[in-house]
Amino acid sequence: MQSNIPLAERLRPKSLDEYIGQAHLVGPDGVFRRFLESGNVPSFILWGPPGVGKTTLARLVATSLDRKFFTLSAVSSGVKEVREVIEKARQRHFFNTPSPFLFIDEIHRFNKSQQDSLLGAVEQGLVTLIGATTENPSFEVIPPLLSRCQVYILKSLEDGDLKTLLDRALTRDLILKERRMKVEETEALFRFSGGDARKLLNILDILNNAIEGELMINDANVTDCLQQNIALYDKNGEQHYDIISAFIKSVRGSDPHAAVYYLARMLAGGEDPKFIARRLVIRASEDIGLANPNGLLMANACFDTVHKIGMPEARITLAQATIYLATSPKSNTAYEAIDRAIAFVNNDTTNRPVPLHLRNAPTRLMKNIGYGKDYKYAHSFKGNFAEQEFMPEGLVGHKFYEPGNNSKEAEIDARMKRLWGEKY
Repeated sequence: MQSNIPLAERLRPKSLDEYIGQAHLVGPDGVFRRFLESGNVPSFILWGPPGVGKTTLARLVATSLDRKFFTLSAVSSGVKEVREVIEKARQRHFFNTPSPFLFIDEIHRFNKSQQDSLLGAVEQGLVTLIGATTENPSFEVIPPLLSRCQVYILKSLEDGDLKTLLDRALTRDLILKERRMKVEETEALFRFSGGDARKLLNILDILNNAIEGELMINDANVTDCLQQNIALYDKNGEQHYDIISAFIKSVRGSDPHAAVYYLARMLAGGEDPKFIARRLVIRASEDIGLANPNGLLMANACFDTVHKIGMPEARITLAQATIYLATSPKSNTAYEAIDRAIAFVNNDTTNRPVPLHLRNAPTRLMKNIGYGKDYKYAHSFKGNFAEQEFMPEGLVGHKFYEPGNNSKEAEIDARMKRLWGEKY
């Protein structure tokens, strides 16, 4: 038996009880359970990797509450389509009538003017916006719109979730039940799925269509079948996460040739250039850091330029920034310093008071009890430095930042020793 309907669509959940994964959102005490109980749903954005159920969750909310559900794809829709949907919602708007849902898939691909066109309708309650994105909404959604939305983070499915999904597919789908698939091993199946429910179901579809007769699910069959059907398996091409990982590690490893090669692979595979630019900004801080502070300026300029000009010209700017960062000296001392400090703070049970001389004194009472007393204003002293204690009691002399072995941080180390002597 064959079907033109993909397995992922045939198995799409029809209720929250059938939904797999995201227990922190849909579990007994999850916020989405409360939405359905109360009927009060704010505008919200679902942020998570592909194939974790963002679209499904949005549809379940609308279906369960029996409310109109408009949907737009940011890839193919513009301001005109947004306004048309808003006008339809306006025509349906009556006193005390719940607003319809407007679901926008890949909302991060909407530009500022497209997002601006949503603001009025969301503010007036004409629509309840649901956005889905694989990108950090802090970077991709304009602040006025983001401030009117709750953000819920969805996680990649764990092996237990994938096992539940596999069992459901083999026991409930009529086509797979007829094949009577037997499961011997799941390591390769789950590894290739990468926490993506849709990928797992696509792989099962490929296995079903590619192998005649008795079908055993084991590591060898899965690997062999996907190697022969890689275009079907990875519709986004180029083993998405592996290529990104190789790109990052080539920049970190100071190999500009490999870095540009993997950059080309990503661009040829249709990767969003803004996604690549964001990775470069992260690399500039995490891997180049204080060894070459200009790296962050270059990466930010690249990010801004890619936003302004787009492809195909953006490929040149991406290459320039990639080569610059790959050939820069490397330091991860800032990355390590903040992680040390956060780890310390998270495990420090002492509520350490800020020293009195560092506290602000906006009122007379606070000034009278010693807030700000004896604080030394650095610019009033020679060399713009006055030795005083900044750490709270119990942490005097504690170090979080260790200068790296490069020329820039050697200068930093020398200056700190000149100022602080043996203290740090």
